[in-house]
Amino acid sequence: MFKQNIYKGIGLVLICAAYTACKLPEVAQRSENKNVPAAFNGSQDTVNTASIKWRNFFTDPNLVNLIDTALKNNQELNITLQDIEIAKNEIKARKGELLPSVTYGVGAGFDKVGRYTSSGAGDASTEITPGKEVPEVLPDYHFGLQANWEADIWHKLRNSKKAAISHYLSTVEGKNFVITNLIAEVANSYYELLAADNQLETVKKNIELQSNALELMKIQKQASRVNELAVRKFEAEVLSSKSLEFDIQQNITETENKINFLLGRYPQPIIRDKSNFTDLVPPTVQTGLPSQLLANRPDIKQAEFELAAAKLDVKVAKAQFYPSLGISATIGYQAFNPSYLLRTPESLIYSLAGDLAGPLINRNAIKAEYLTANAKQLQAVFDYEKTILNGYIEVANQMSKISNLQKSYDLKSKQVAALTQSIDISNDLFKSARADYFEVLMTQRDALQSKLELIETKKQQLNAVVDIYHALGGGWN
Repeated sequence: MFKQNIYKGIGLVLICAAYTACKLPEVAQRSENKNVPAAFNGSQDTVNTASIKWRNFFTDPNLVNLIDTALKNNQELNITLQDIEIAKNEIKARKGELLPSVTYGVGAGFDKVGRYTSSGAGDASTEITPGKEVPEVLPDYHFGLQANWEADIWHKLRNSKKAAISHYLSTVEGKNFVITNLIAEVANSYYELLAADNQLETVKKNIELQSNALELMKIQKQASRVNELAVRKFEAEVLSSKSLEFDIQQNITETENKINFLLGRYPQPIIRDKSNFTDLVPPTVQTGLPSQLLANRPDIKQAEFELAAAKLDVKVAKAQFYPSLGISATIGYQAFNPSYLLRTPESLIYSLAGDLAGPLINRNAIKAEYLTANAKQLQAVFDYEKTILNGYIEVANQMSKISNLQKSYDLKSKQVAALTQSIDISNDLFKSARADYFEVLMTQRDALQSKLELIETKKQQLNAVVDIYHALGGGWN
């Protein structure tokens, strides 16, 4: 009879479980698209610059030292490292849920029951020891162990642990992505600082040139060859250049402090080589194949691990609809007198129980959790695809930018050379009365502008190489 009742109970539970499974809410499913174009602009070269370590990619020792310091002290990177520790602890917590939990307990107390109750009437007619009635106030002493364990029938706990592992791997890739961003930001700021240094030097030289021209205008005015307007025009040009000098100095200060912030330190001078900036040759970049982005870019790998975790979270949420099997057990000693506490088997207590329970009616909370987990999974799919698309477009844009900047730099170099020569020509023509002061003024202004633009283009070239190295996934290795 007992076995029959057990079988009937198991059959009823299985019927309830089948009913629950058949009533799962419908959800939309979507597989991620990992397809990328076969090449960048038709190139089939498999060599990828991202495989070069950043210490070998950047050859300026001052820049290397700055990046080294940033990787040690940057606060954002250190915050990300703590995210990794948090994810590690989450894995430990999920592993612990797979194992039985065992607790211990020690207690003492007393109990008095009413005389006119079933317990009180029974105690009044019972001898606790031969010749001694049960006392009206009965002490109670006990200690023992209690264990609880949930059998992971539907892999709910195991999938939860796997999801925690995927989250951990995602945080590791997140740390790598922070490193690539940090290296690129330090390098770009460093080149911006060098460009500002050279622009400042160019403006200072131009101020000297304009001051000489101003003195010439004053002499020419005394000789009645020009009027006061020419003198004032050149004087205004000198003042304008001096104002530009202070603007550039402020930009240098802000850029230095930006680098110091990235390095996690208070403002101090940035050691750098200011000479020969326009002679710097950007390193050659090889993009490899677009499919290599999936393995190289940390943000793509991070999105992939987050997607894997989201899929596991859906399985965990789905398992909530099914019954769970819990097993509990206790063992210990209990007595009304401490002297009897360790008597075996008289004072020994133990129990063993199992229960199978699952949702049947009013499962809205579980449904909502399941639908939310599925919606997050779809978000993770779209985010993964968006990250891949973004990576490809970034590389394509930087490739085009490097090519166009090189052509622009070549033309601007010729423009600077032509305008530099035109300054001497305009001065000679002015001295021989074959050109007026306005032509001299505009020639100097155009020459200054072209030199500043040439320096800016060189900076953009260097930044574009840093950006494509970052876009290819380089720097974290």
